[in-house]
Amino acid sequence: MEEVLGTDVDASQLIDQAISLVMTYAPKFVLAIITLLVGLWLINRFVKVLDNRLGKKDPTLNKFLCGLISAVVKIMLLISVASMVGIETTSFIAVIGAAGLAIGLALQGSLANFAGGVLLLIFKPFKVGDTIEAQGFMGAVVEIQILYTVVDTFDNRRIVIPNGSLSNATLVNVSIYDKRRCDMTFGISYNDDIDTAKAILKRLFEEDERSLTDPAPRICVASLGDNSVNLMFRAWVATGDLWPYYWDMQEKVKKAFDKEGISIPFPQRDVHVHNVK
Repeated sequence: MEEVLGTDVDASQLIDQAISLVMTYAPKFVLAIITLLVGLWLINRFVKVLDNRLGKKDPTLNKFLCGLISAVVKIMLLISVASMVGIETTSFIAVIGAAGLAIGLALQGSLANFAGGVLLLIFKPFKVGDTIEAQGFMGAVVEIQILYTVVDTFDNRRIVIPNGSLSNATLVNVSIYDKRRCDMTFGISYNDDIDTAKAILKRLFEEDERSLTDPAPRICVASLGDNSVNLMFRAWVATGDLWPYYWDMQEKVKKAFDKEGISIPFPQRDVHVHNVK
């Protein structure tokens, strides 16, 4: 009889403690869940607005900054929600710090990419929309993220390059200036007249509307090769016209040389046969 009464008393005490715990922590837990959901919604809205505002002013900075702000504010929100439930903030921060140290040691490459992204945004060797050549690829910069830079190549491929590699290696910003020099070399025969060939190149330069007169073009003899006299033709054009200008000029020069009787020699050798008796 005493054992049954003792069991009933223990069960009732456990039930009372459970009810007390539910009454104590249930409102805090519900409030924490509501705070978490509302906080995440507000953070996403804020980051979206910030992305739209910065995207108009500085498209290079907005993706990186928005991602960084979103991560930091969400961590602060989680710490606040944990304190509302009753978890000691100091111990929670200590756990996060220890976990961050362990993760940092495991993800050293990612931290290097993060630091590289910060350096890219500080020194700005390129911006969104620029054409760069790096890590064996050439393309237009689409966005600079926290860890990676996204580049679209001209043959419609998407390349994701780690920021650490971009910040520690040589890269070429092709489109930083509004005009570029187009270097071309044309070989003519030793029997052809150099002045005539130079006059043809000058005429083709003047006839093309894409040619820029400032700086002035340069047409001269670059070298005396084994099979040809090599004429150097350097013309300045707008950056966007560089390759179309180069390709068109190759065709125009060939047709003009053929029309004027200027030959473009190919590698050849003279073989002399001697009959020895």
